[in-house]
Formats: sequence, structure tokens, C-alpha cells
Amino acid sequence: MHKFSIIGKERGLDNRARNDILLLGFAIRTCGSRCKIPLMKTNTQHTEIPLSLASRIQALAVSAPTAPWLGDAEKAALRAQIKQRLIEQDAVLVAHYYVDADLQALAEETGGCVADSLEMANFGNTHPAKTIVVAGVRFMGETAKILNPEKRVLMPDLRATCSLDEGCPVDAFAQWRAQYPDRIALVYANTSAEVKAVADWVVTSGNALQIVRHLHAQGHKMLWAPDRHLGNWIARETGADMLRWQGHCLVHDEFKTQALEDLIALHPDAKVLVHPESPESVVKLAHVVGSTKVLINAVQQLPDAKFIVATDAGIFWKMQQLAPNKTLLIAPTSGEGATCQSCAHCPWMAMNGLQNLLQVLQTGKNEIEIDEVVRQRAIMSLDRMLAFSRQQGLVAKGRGDR
Repeated sequence: MHKFSIIGKERGLDNRARNDILLLGFAIRTCGSRCKIPLMKTNTQHTEIPLSLASRIQALAVSAPTAPWLGDAEKAALRAQIKQRLIEQDAVLVAHYYVDADLQALAEETGGCVADSLEMANFGNTHPAKTIVVAGVRFMGETAKILNPEKRVLMPDLRATCSLDEGCPVDAFAQWRAQYPDRIALVYANTSAEVKAVADWVVTSGNALQIVRHLHAQGHKMLWAPDRHLGNWIARETGADMLRWQGHCLVHDEFKTQALEDLIALHPDAKVLVHPESPESVVKLAHVVGSTKVLINAVQQLPDAKFIVATDAGIFWKMQQLAPNKTLLIAPTSGEGATCQSCAHCPWMAMNGLQNLLQVLQTGKNEIEIDEVVRQRAIMSLDRMLAFSRQQGLVAKGRGDR
């Protein structure tokens, strides 16, 4: 603790920045082993991820256990038991577009929600259920708990992480943040509770453009973390002055430009839909760029019959549900001289399954817990995001319109 307060004084930081450093000292003691990594190298434009951390993220991806394959009879039995448990425990299932189709279908069948991270956060915050079961990755469960401290939040597997979250550890981020006390710090939702506690705003791909435009119009300079591709796209679209972290999504970073051009040549009648976490050269080939919700709406609303989609393949279930007559092609994640690690599906999203979902409802294990000091700091940045999004009509109004 003492050395962090000394650093704050030596750099002439304002009170907010010094408080962030003091919070950092507490967060390092509470956030576990993922904080114990080398610090990032910085320059005036971005912060680079050290090779040792990148290697660790790759190792986590390779070792992530995929939920087992199940036959139809076993699936039906598990679904019936899960439905009963959800009723008995006053629980609601919230699933991301990228998890297994069986989980997405079950969420909708039981009155839950299938959505992107923005709407997942809003839904859990507005639903009266006493227990929220989050089928997704850990930062999504943490977000639900930050917004709903009075509720029990469960996840099928707490090891389901995210390369963006892992690539933005709180110690390195807080020190970078403290170097620029005159800038507004924006962090993507794909970050830990501890990182959110140091930030000024949380954003998602569904509201980042609007929030950055709003802050830019007010004359603010910004820090952006952790996804470099999304940050670069937003900077190009808005002209905002943003210093950017250099993390990336394991899935979207793998889409290959040349292979995509070859696929477009084979299907010249297809519209190309790209999530902005993809590399700039891939984004430039898109007819539509946007969040998962934007891409789903494009498939449903555009008159075209065929689409090439550059995002996680888990999204195809919702797209096919809403537009069953459309042809969907996944954008290539491998090409000449390259191999894919994710192959267009997040290895941590794939950890969610019917079996471990039932297990957490039976045992009550895998409950998300967040230290109250961290939660109270993190909720400020999340509340700013939700209040802005509700005011702009990006999501439904919340409890007490908080």
C-alpha cells in the first residue's frame, strides 16, 4: 500500500488518481492469481501485452474443457430438471448469444434472456428473480453481481474467462490509468470487477460509439481498454482522442482478410457482417459493422438471402431462429499458412453446458462473490453506462430507473 501512495505523490496525481492507486493495493490482495503478471510496456498511443501474459492466455484457451456432447434423450431429461430447479429457486437463466444453442433455447423457454452483454446486464438488473444464473463468461456473472448485490448469482463454470479480461490485469491497468489523470477512462464490459472499479465508464459494443461520441463532444480526452480493434474502430468513427490498450478477443482476432476475400469472391451475392472486435482489414470488407445485436438485426431485416458472418458461431442459433430462410456462412479463421485456435467459437463460452448448469442449481456452488469495496466503486462506472443507455433508448428502463 505504501509504495503505491508514494508513486501517486511523485507523479503529482490528483486525488481521484491517488484513490485509484490506493484501491489497487486492496484489489491486488483480493483478485487472485490473475493479477500476478508482468506490467505492460507503454508508449504515447497504446499499452502492449507482454509475451508471457499472451502465452498464459493461449494456455488457458487450450486447456478450457468443452461441455460434453449429449444425446437427445439426455438433453431432454436435463432440461426438465433444470426447468424445475429454476422454478423452485426463483431463478432466471440469462444466456449470451455465444453459448451452446441448448442453453439459449432453454433461457427463452423459461422466461429468461438471450442477449449481448449490454442487455444481459440490464435484464438481470430489472428482473425480480432472487437468483440469476449466467451462462457466459465470468465477467458477465461479475457484472450481474455488481448490479444486484442482494441476489445470488451462479455460473455453470467459474473458470470460463475471456482473453480480453485476462489481458487487462488490474495492477497494470490502474498504473496506466494513474499516468493520465486528465483523461476519462473507459473500459469494455469484458473486464474484471476490479478493473471496472478503477474506470470512469464501462461500455459495450452496443453503446460504445454513442458514449464516446457523447464524451468527445464534451471535449474529453479518453483512455480505452482493453480491445485494440474495437478501440481503433471507435477512434476512426468518432475522431476521439483515445489512448488504447492492446488486448484482443481470441475469436475475432483470428478472422483472416485474404481468406475472407476469397470467400466473398465465391459468394459475391452475400452481405458481410463483422463485429468490430475484428482486425481493421476485416472490418473494411464489411457491409455492416456492429455489436451482436446489430448483426442479428441485419440478418433479420436486410432483404439479402446470404450472409458471411465474422463473429462467434454461437450467434447462428439466434440468427437462424429469426431468419430461417437465410443462408449463413462463417468468416474464415484460418488461411494460407495459418491455423485457428478458436475456430470462430470461444473456448470459454463452450464450457457452459446443460450438465454443469444443473449441477450449480443442485449444489449452489459457483456463486459469484465480489468484495463490497470493489463493488461500490465498480457500480459507479456501470451505472453511468446503464443510465446513458436507457436515456438513449438502447435498453429498457431499469428498476427505479437507476
